[in-house]
Amino acid sequence: MSNSTFHLPLNLAPDESSPEWMSKGDNAWQLTAATLVGMQSIPGLVILYGGAVKKKWAVNSAFMALYAFACVLFCWVGWGYRLSFGHTMVPFWGIPNVSLQHDYLFTPAFLGKIPNATMVYFQSVFAAITLILIAGAVLGRMNFYAWMMFVPLWLTFSYTIGAFSVWSPNGFLAKKGIIDYSGGYVIHLSSGVAGFTAAYWVGPRLTRDRERFPPNNIILMLMGAGLLWMGWAGFNGGDPYAVSIDASLAVLNTHICTATSLLTWLMLDLVFFRKSSVIGAVQGMTTGLVCITPAAGVVQGWAAILMGLCSGSIPWFTMMVVHKRSELLQKVDDTMAVLHTHAIAGSLGGVLTGLFAVPKLNNLFFGTYGQYVGLFYGIDMGRVGTGLRQMGIQLLGIFFIVTLNIISTSLICLFIRLFVPLRMSEEDMEIGDEAAHGEEAYAIWGDGDRFEIPKHDVELAVTKIRAGGRAARD
Repeated sequence: MSNSTFHLPLNLAPDESSPEWMSKGDNAWQLTAATLVGMQSIPGLVILYGGAVKKKWAVNSAFMALYAFACVLFCWVGWGYRLSFGHTMVPFWGIPNVSLQHDYLFTPAFLGKIPNATMVYFQSVFAAITLILIAGAVLGRMNFYAWMMFVPLWLTFSYTIGAFSVWSPNGFLAKKGIIDYSGGYVIHLSSGVAGFTAAYWVGPRLTRDRERFPPNNIILMLMGAGLLWMGWAGFNGGDPYAVSIDASLAVLNTHICTATSLLTWLMLDLVFFRKSSVIGAVQGMTTGLVCITPAAGVVQGWAAILMGLCSGSIPWFTMMVVHKRSELLQKVDDTMAVLHTHAIAGSLGGVLTGLFAVPKLNNLFFGTYGQYVGLFYGIDMGRVGTGLRQMGIQLLGIFFIVTLNIISTSLICLFIRLFVPLRMSEEDMEIGDEAAHGEEAYAIWGDGDRFEIPKHDVELAVTKIRAGGRAARD
C-alpha cells in the first residue's frame, strides 16, 4: 500500500498511538503475560485433560476446554468485562456494556499505565481458565450441550460477581482490604467449589470408569502440566500491571512455592505408598501454584517455601485420607479432584496470605501502607488488631466465594436441566467420544480407519488365515 493511500485508523496522529499516560514497557509485559495465561488453557489444559482421561474421553475432555476458552472470550467483550470491572450497578456488579468501542479501548484502564484494550484481554484469559478448571470436575460424563449452556451462564452469574467484589476498586471486599494478589479466591476457590457443586448435580461417571480411570497418555499430560507451570509466570507476574520489582518477586515466589509443594507431595507418596507417582507430582505442582497465587508478590521467599510445604501436605491429606473416609465426599465424583487442588489449596493460600503478608510489599502492590498487614507482622509491629482484622477479611472472602458458588452453580445446573440432561446417557458413556462427537482421539489402523470385521465374516476370515498358514508351511 502506498503512502498516499495509507491513513492512520480512527484519526489518530502518529504521536498519539503511544499516549503519554501509557507505559510501553508495562503494556508490552501485560500483553505477554496475558498470552502466557492464555497458553495455560490453550494448549495447556487442553492437552492435560486430553492426556489425563481414558482414551474414550480424550476428545470430549479437550474439546470442553477449547469451547470454554472461545465462549468466554466472546461473552467477555460482550458484557462480562464491564460486569466485573465497570461502574457500579449494584454492590457486587458493574454496569454491563460492550467493550469493543475504540473510544473506550484506547483510554486508561482502571489500574496501571495500560489501555483498556490490554486490560480486557488480560482479564479475559483469567475468566476463561476459571471455566476450564471447573470442567475438570465433570469430565467423563457431562452432556456437551449442557456444558455449552453452563459456560456463559456461570461466567455471567457467578464469575463476574466474584471478580467485581474482590478485584474491582468498587467491590465491597476490595474496599474492606482483602488480599487476593492474582486469583486464589476469584479463580481457584471459585472453580474448586463450583466444579464440586456441578459434579454433584451432574452425577457420577460409570461405576467402572470411576473405579479405574487411567490416563491414556501420561507424557501428554506432563506436557500440559509443564505449560501450566511455566504459564503461571504471566498468571502471577502480570497482576501488578507493571514491569516492577513486585512482578519479579511474584514470579520467583511462584516457582519456589510450586517446586516445594511438588517435592513435598512426592515425599509423602513415597513414605506412605512406596511409589513415586507422576500424577501425584502433578497434583502437588498444582496445589503449590494455587496456594501461592493470592500471596505471590506480598510475601517473602521463606514464606513461599512454608506455603509450599503446606500446599504439598494439607491438600494431600484431605485427598488421600479425609476424602476416602468421608461418605459425603465420596458421593460426589470430582474427576480431577478440583475440590482439593483448587478449593482447598486456594483457601489455604488465602489464610496463609493473611498470616505472612508483608506491609511494605503490600505498599508496592496496593500503593497504600498500613492497611494490609499480615497477622505475624501485626504482632511484631504491635498492631495485633490490624493483623487480626486482615485475617478476618481473608476468612470473610472465603465464606463469600464459597456461598456464592454453591448457590449460583446449583441454580444454573437446575435451570439447564429444564432444557437438556446434565449427564450423558449410560449408552453414550459406554462409548465416549464417538457417541458425543463422532470422533476418536487416536487412529490405530491406517489413516483414521478402524479394523472391523463384520460378525458374519469372522468365520470366513479365520478360515482364510488358517489356509494361508498351511500354504506357507507347504
